Formats: sequence, structure tokens, C-alpha cells
Amino acid sequence: MVAGKLRSFGDGPGSATMIQTFNNWMSRMNTKTLIVSSILLCLAEPAATEDFSLPEGFQATVFHEGLGKIRHLAVRDNGDVYVAKRYAQEIRMFSQSASYGGLIALRDTNGDGVADVVEEFGPTDVTTGLAIHDGHLYFSSEVTVYRVPLDDNLVPAAVPEPIAGGFPLQRSHGSKTLAFDSSGNMYVNSGTPTNSCQEQNNKRESPGLNPCPQLERGGGIWRFAADGKLQDQVRDGERYVTGTRNVVALEWNDDVDRLYFVMHGRDSLDILWPKKFTREQRVELPAEEFHVAEAGDNFGWPYTYYDHQKAARMLGPEYGGDGEIKADGDYKDPLIGFPGHWAPNDLIFHSGTNVPERYRGGAFIAFHGSWNRIPLPQAGYNVVFVPMENGQPSGDWEIFADGFAGAEEIRSPADANFRPTGLAEGPDGAIYLAEDKVGRIWRITWRD
Repeated sequence: MVAGKLRSFGDGPGSATMIQTFNNWMSRMNTKTLIVSSILLCLAEPAATEDFSLPEGFQATVFHEGLGKIRHLAVRDNGDVYVAKRYAQEIRMFSQSASYGGLIALRDTNGDGVADVVEEFGPTDVTTGLAIHDGHLYFSSEVTVYRVPLDDNLVPAAVPEPIAGGFPLQRSHGSKTLAFDSSGNMYVNSGTPTNSCQEQNNKRESPGLNPCPQLERGGGIWRFAADGKLQDQVRDGERYVTGTRNVVALEWNDDVDRLYFVMHGRDSLDILWPKKFTREQRVELPAEEFHVAEAGDNFGWPYTYYDHQKAARMLGPEYGGDGEIKADGDYKDPLIGFPGHWAPNDLIFHSGTNVPERYRGGAFIAFHGSWNRIPLPQAGYNVVFVPMENGQPSGDWEIFADGFAGAEEIRSPADANFRPTGLAEGPDGAIYLAEDKVGRIWRITWRD
């Protein structure tokens, strides 16, 4: 347990923000109880839900009806579920905006597949990143990664410790999503503060900055010691890869000891460059990119984007591209280019426990849907399965869970019934799936 207030966090950029965040947590712990408990009466066996469709042989039941704007989730080896919640409102800090939220712990005490104990806890600057590693619950704000040791309680008794921070506070793409390898390393996404690094942000036909200064602190994945304390992005972090616009779906694949992610592609091609792109092109482009990462890889942001229709990496319009000029450089192509603006929000590789053999080691990707398809029909709002073998796709990807949007055609994300945001595997092989319209959590299982 860490006691008292933190007075020093090194001299790296952003240290003051990390110190204040931690001290605010300590002040709240010293002044009031943060845990809110509720016992739900869930005595009957849960019925299969009709919220969405699944392949024959699978069924989904509702683990919890709704917790609000929840994001990622993690499941402990005893079946306890932890959820990161991000509220819709934002707070203002240092002339910037930041989301705030918290943590929620859920337990199924009678084994009926429904949460009957729900407790809210934790610091209020939590947003999206959440993982369980080496007996600890890791979670993140937009500038700091914390961890707390798990114990016999549903809500850990210890005070969380700041593990890595000093990330810049920015208006866009602030989620610090997390992954862990088997060698004691933690990988943290640092997204880009803008769409495409223009000289004048979001101004029509404004050229891109070259070189892009935003790549100094963002647009990449950083590596830290998983058990370190008070690490600073600049002083202690190692840039693992660069050129990633924003990575919310991030996961380590234990089968091949490699880092994988699915990247959000850039927005507004026709809005910013109406002489070069049509509305129809903007709706479908660029691809959402599924990658395997090696140290030193460059994935092309902001200078390029990937066109899945042409199966080619293209030069971005801010840097002279027009939709036809291919990029020239040492940029990595994706394993798969998914349709544009599906918005990948989480990724897991399934252990194969209690599911048919074809799913063992395969990737499941949750797609959230995006505003950038407005006013044309929306797409995404699904969970995709990618069969994998030796770290590579071994067959065509397929839609695993579908129908979250509700109606056959919707024109805005606001019209969707549900928007998938988080995936996790339970100790029995069940897939837990979260969404953030009402905050429902489902439990997906195979029926023998």
C-alpha cells in the first residue's frame, strides 16, 4: 500500500499532472468511502438474449443489464469481472479536456451467470485501459497507468500505485490501453491529438506538418516495466512502434509472443479535401488496420493511410496524395484491412477452452461504429472472428456477433441499440462482451 501524498515523480514532461492525479486519489481515499455496493436478486437461470445474433451452437446471456458508459473489462481467474467506466461529460484541466470515470467490480455468487454483487470503486480519472496481470489489476486515466494488487476481496483493499505516466493531456485519442508480454513488459497506447497533423487542425486543405511533431509523444506504443513505479513516458518509456493514429484494441498473443492491435483509421477525407475525395470514398476509407507489431515498426500515420479496396498503402492528402498515389517508404501493411469507420475498440485471442477447435487461438475484435459514416448508412457494430495459425490469419474473417445496431439501416451512432466496446475471456472460456449505450454486459458460451 502507498501511504501519504506523492511529492516527486521525476523531471519528465507531464510529471506534475501525474502527481496531482495521484494526490487527488489519496485525498478522496482519506475523506470518504468510494465503494458503493448493491445486491441484485437474480435467482433464476438466465435466458438466452435476443439482443444480437451468434453462430449456431453459441448462446449469449445477460451478465448485467446496464452500467452506463463502460469501456474495457477484465475477468479474474475466480470469475470476478472488472469494468472501466467513462462518463459522458468531460472535465477541463490546463485548457484541455479530459474524460473521467471509475471502476466497477461484479461477482456472480451463485454461479447462475448473472452478476449479483456490484461495487463501484477507484479513482475518478479512469477511462478505458484495463487488464489483469501477475496478480494485479491495471487501469489507466488519460495520462497515467495505475495498478493495485488483487486480494480475497471483490474490491481490492490496497491503494492503487501509479506505474507509468507523464503522457500529454490532449483533446483526442487519450485512451491509454494496455497489453502485457511474458517477459515483464507493459505496452501502452499513446494516441494522436489530431486527425492528420495539419498545420491548421481540421481546416480544409491545410497541409500536414512534416515532420509531424505530434509523433514525439503520441502516435505510437510505448514499452515500460510492468512492475515499475513512477515511470515517466519520456524518461523511462521506450517507444516500441510509431505511426499509429489511435489503438484502442491492443493485445499480446501468448501463442506466438507478439503484440497485436487494430488501429482506428483517419477521418474526414472528403470534408478536408473535397477536390480529391467524394463523400462515398470518405465513408469507406481508410481501412481499420489489423497488425502484428515488432519493435521499430512504422505504421504510417500521418503521412499515409491504408486502402483495403486497392490493397495498398496510399499517400495522405495532407502530404500530396489524391487517392491514387501510393506511399513510398518503409511502412508496414496490415494483416487485414477492415472496412473504414467500423471503429475497433477491443481485441482478444481465445484460449480455445470450451469452444470448437477452430476458435482456438483465434482473434475476436469488437467494432464500435463511427460518426464518420454520417449521413450514409452506418456499419460495424459487430464482433468479428479471425482464425489464426502461427500468428497469421489462416482463413477469411467472419462476423461472429451481429445485430447490435438494431434496425436494418441506421444513419447515426445515436440510433444504435448497442455499441460493442470490450471483450474478455473468463476462466471457463466464456466470452464477456461489453457495450456503452446502456452499459450491458453479455456472457457468450458454447452449448455442447
